Amino acid sequence: MSQKEQVVILGATGSIGLSTLDVIARNSERYQVFALAAGRNVDKMTEQCLVHRPQYAIMHCEDAAKSLRERLTGSNTEVLSGTDYMAQMAAHCEVDIVMSAIVGAAGLIPTLAAVEAGKKVLLANKESLVMSGQIFMDKVARHGATLLPIDSEHNAIYQCLPSALQQDTKQGLSQFGVSKILLTGSGGPFLNRDINTLKDVTVAEAVAHPNWAMGQKISVDSATMMNKGLEFIEAKWLFACQAQDIEVVIHPQSMIHSMVQYTDGSIVAQMGQPDMRTPIAYGLAYPERIDAGVQPLDFSSLTAFTFTKPDFARYPNLALAIDACQSGQAATTVVNAANEIAVAAFLNNQIGFCDIYRVNAQVLDKSTLHSLNSVHEIMALDTQTRMLAHDVVNRIR
Repeated sequence: MSQKEQVVILGATGSIGLSTLDVIARNSERYQVFALAAGRNVDKMTEQCLVHRPQYAIMHCEDAAKSLRERLTGSNTEVLSGTDYMAQMAAHCEVDIVMSAIVGAAGLIPTLAAVEAGKKVLLANKESLVMSGQIFMDKVARHGATLLPIDSEHNAIYQCLPSALQQDTKQGLSQFGVSKILLTGSGGPFLNRDINTLKDVTVAEAVAHPNWAMGQKISVDSATMMNKGLEFIEAKWLFACQAQDIEVVIHPQSMIHSMVQYTDGSIVAQMGQPDMRTPIAYGLAYPERIDAGVQPLDFSSLTAFTFTKPDFARYPNLALAIDACQSGQAATTVVNAANEIAVAAFLNNQIGFCDIYRVNAQVLDKSTLHSLNSVHEIMALDTQTRMLAHDVVNRIR
């Protein structure tokens, strides 16, 4: 029997992390958890360490790590803290696969460490590409890393591409007869809500996604469709295309996860249950297929599929992100950082739902955009933008 592949999960206690551990448990003869990294959820991390027995567990801060050490007394799992250790584990010589699922800018540094070590990187942290697209993709090529998108939409697009294009997207979509990428989105919980009442949306309403079980931040992003805007930016870098090559389509049923349109009129779609274990299993086993624990669609019981164009008056954050994508790397870095602060403020009941867009737009308008040539410059702009966003939030309150 061949040796098990060693897996590091960055963002182990989040929804992607939980789903990854479920798939690994179903295929324990192939995969073994080497390290788990998380923020501050000591309860969940304790449970995961006792079940999966990783060699290492890394928490975001030392206070959380200390608490975890106490709970794991007698365990063989070594507990560490901080981004530097997350990066070290992602680049460890014994590691084969790294799941990048830390939400937000915090995931960039350890994900880049995995890329620079030439690992097989399963990318669920879209902010890595939104913030550092060209630099990130250049590093993937330079260090021979294997990059597999895990967001359901990008994973769907990847599956619909010719295998030669999967291996080298820089060859260009048109070389293989691809004319457009069709990026689907559910429209979130407010697709049919009276637009004049969106200002009254509560936190509880915004985090209640109709189809997907996700964390609070990404659920709010889905409600504003900023999530689709970030995915739009990510798709540009993943598939080496331009903004005009991507079209967003509202598909409320979330069964068709995205599509690829070819020059001969063909459209290839990837379909399945709205369950992240499918793209995770695809990434883990690529180019093979393994059990994900997901039931296939029963076409005899499906309702009609519907598709519409996005209403930018309802989803101004989507329009803002697409415009930023066309402007360049600095604009997308600013929008991402501003949005993280704005969403956190909304979740803390500091600003209203519609204020999320106001914060994002005002911060982008106030920012001085210039070319970004290094990760250091990207992180500096990210920090500067967050300070500006906090100021805007305080003025809006």
